[in-house]
Amino acid sequence: MNNTKTTRNPFFLPFALVCSLFFLWGIANSLNGSLIRHFQFALDLNRFQAGIVDSAFYAGYFVMAIPAGIFMRKWGYKRGILAGLTLYAVGALLFYPAADLRVYGFFLFALFTIASGLAFLETAANLYVTVLGSKEEAAWRINFAQSFNGISLILGPVIGSLFIFSTKEYTPELLSLLTPGQITEARIEEAHSVQGPYLALAALVAAVAVLFALTKLPEVGREEEQSEGSAGIFSLLGKYRHLKLGVIAQFANVGAQATLWGYFVDFKLDFASEQHLGIVRTIYRFTDTMTPEQIAGFHASFALVLFMLGRFLGTFLMSRMEAGKVLSYYSAAAIILVALAMATGGFTAVLCIMLTYFCQSIMFPTIFALSTKGLPPAESKLASSLVIMAIVGGAVLPPVAGFLSQANGMTMALWVPLVCFTYVGWFVWKGSK
Repeated sequence: MNNTKTTRNPFFLPFALVCSLFFLWGIANSLNGSLIRHFQFALDLNRFQAGIVDSAFYAGYFVMAIPAGIFMRKWGYKRGILAGLTLYAVGALLFYPAADLRVYGFFLFALFTIASGLAFLETAANLYVTVLGSKEEAAWRINFAQSFNGISLILGPVIGSLFIFSTKEYTPELLSLLTPGQITEARIEEAHSVQGPYLALAALVAAVAVLFALTKLPEVGREEEQSEGSAGIFSLLGKYRHLKLGVIAQFANVGAQATLWGYFVDFKLDFASEQHLGIVRTIYRFTDTMTPEQIAGFHASFALVLFMLGRFLGTFLMSRMEAGKVLSYYSAAAIILVALAMATGGFTAVLCIMLTYFCQSIMFPTIFALSTKGLPPAESKLASSLVIMAIVGGAVLPPVAGFLSQANGMTMALWVPLVCFTYVGWFVWKGSK
């Protein structure tokens, strides 16, 4: 009995609880793609304007990541996590009045608040799981924890298709038959459809916050961190080359991901709006009354299943080979798939984009682990906040893709992920060394 107690992993419960955070922010991230498409009708926006959903969301990471790192360096992981969960829940609750008012700026503020909370959660959780155990298995642990993120990401498009997207497709032809009053009424109804899902999300986040408040979390490396003194946050970029290049790689990775995920429904409708719909109806047993938007939403959920499988496979491979080597294979495949999508079009292009999700699956956690490897405790939290701040790539690059799409359709938008994945590949092969 005594031997069992001494060999028991003291980090098991904290690790398991922190894994739930990866699940929570996956839902918020994957819902953005549904919102981008949904707001185009509900709030009468064009594609470029709707793309600002991602800009507002990822801007929250940019603004709050460094304050999150400083906050946690002073107050520890647990308080940082609780602050993040509080902001997340408040942002989700703000969707209710935003839908009543139908003011786009209010929605963007709610998304910014959610993302501010996620900046705290990701700065804390991504680093925390790397220190809850041996340094040699840090990349494996973060990829394993991110697998829970992959599971929740599948839910976003499904929630969007079932509870946010309308069962009626408001085509230009249909709108031409409606009076201005009927169109306004339809837009109001569409705006209100986001209230239920986000209220439920707020309740779930609040429940997790209560669990964290009642659980004792070990502050790993706290004494060593305080004894080493403070470090200048931006001086770290000059001090550690692999950190500086890793921040750029994370910027590119998240920008590519936000572009492909945020515009997935648009890619699907542009490239293959009426092809290969039978598989969706067969699996979900829906009727021919499904709108193209709903069908595209379910295709997005298929892509996120591939994302989850890619993460599980990547985690498995990392238990047998170097994390950087696994990521080099994934990034090379992503480059090839995006290039094929640009060259082919049609449903082949949609399939290539879906398979790209598989390749993206391990990019974020592995880039994070490679960027922060070897840093002392006094600098690790601040370095972590810099890598999380790079998530602002998701705010900067989707509007660029939306602008390019105005010139020659969604094919031009694919230049953004192609360039981004090329840089990620270079970082893995050279920059992270």
